[in-house]
Amino acid sequence: MSDPLQDPEFFRNPYATYARLRSAAPVQKLTTGSGAGRPSYLVTGYREAREAFVDPRLSKNTARFFAGQSSRRDLHPAVSQSILATDPPEHTRLRKLVAKAFTTGAVERLRPYIDEFVDGQLAAWEPGSHADVVADLAVPLPVTVICQMLGVPEPDRAQVRLWSGDLFAAGQPQQIDAASHALAGYMSRLIAIKRDQPDNSLLHELITVRDGTDQLGESELVSLAVILLVAGHETTTNLIGNAALALLQQPDAAARLRAEPGLLQTSLDELLRLDSPASIATFRYSTEALTLGGTEIPAGVPVLIAPGAANRDPAQYAEPDQLDLDRDARGHLSFGHGIHRCLGAPLARAEAEAALLALFTRFPALRLAVPAQELEWRHTRLMRGLVALPVQL
Repeated sequence: MSDPLQDPEFFRNPYATYARLRSAAPVQKLTTGSGAGRPSYLVTGYREAREAFVDPRLSKNTARFFAGQSSRRDLHPAVSQSILATDPPEHTRLRKLVAKAFTTGAVERLRPYIDEFVDGQLAAWEPGSHADVVADLAVPLPVTVICQMLGVPEPDRAQVRLWSGDLFAAGQPQQIDAASHALAGYMSRLIAIKRDQPDNSLLHELITVRDGTDQLGESELVSLAVILLVAGHETTTNLIGNAALALLQQPDAAARLRAEPGLLQTSLDELLRLDSPASIATFRYSTEALTLGGTEIPAGVPVLIAPGAANRDPAQYAEPDQLDLDRDARGHLSFGHGIHRCLGAPLARAEAEAALLALFTRFPALRLAVPAQELEWRHTRLMRGLVALPVQL
């Protein structure tokens, strides 16, 4: 079939398309783009998505998949050959080392800084005026926090933030490639500084972390520093924007969260389920033929796992298109599943909780400044996120 993921309506609201595809089959073949090249297989069912996330026959090794293919791209290897594009045993080794430094305790220690940053941003908002939740809160928060965590000096953060944003310049491959080299070069220099001037930053932790005799090599350090900076950037931005929109459209739910602030910690899973910031997971392909959801998938083809679709599978969640703050949505797939589950999930949650709680508590009369149907969504099938979220304070 033709590629329904390129329909302009899909970018505005993918869920009708996902529901139609899933009702036909939970796994099905798509012809991507113009129809040239390899077909892809889209996974829209919840059970099938969970299976696919842990199937060792689905590889994330993009370098091996694209080997021998000519490309005009010039992405720095720190981005193109990162931990996100590896399989065991290399992935197992890297993740074990990173997990030793990127702990829940490290995230907890950042909570006062996160709260302080959010309060500082919102303090500049004048009641009765307008603001953009995306540009004025959801974009600067995650990149500023990870800069603080990595130990990026304050004078450098504005430039690092620009490079990080350029890496997501949809439709601008040269800009993306240039940003990847700029960021990798900067992180290489910063690593050298941290070696000479040790501190308590995550970057220094990564430099010194060991597992027996094993430690991270120079190129691995640079790659991890870049990926930690950018991996949570757009996804956390989208999480905050999407969740804020859902609550703005459900005033009763927003009122409940104001009255019961502790509810947000559990209901954040429902907000993640309802409108996943990652609509389709990062690249995977079949290394051998397999059968998934009754569909035969040949070897050597991309397999697109869609958390955005799986999270709204009615076989898993009753009335999946409805926001239900009392629903147990802990099994959602917005952070993935299995060995590649998002390592930064605790940080993303901490940032979203702080941002949403402060936003709806400080401005109890917050409302959309434009009709919801006029909001513009990012033109990408991988991510689900707003270009802007204008609100009346």
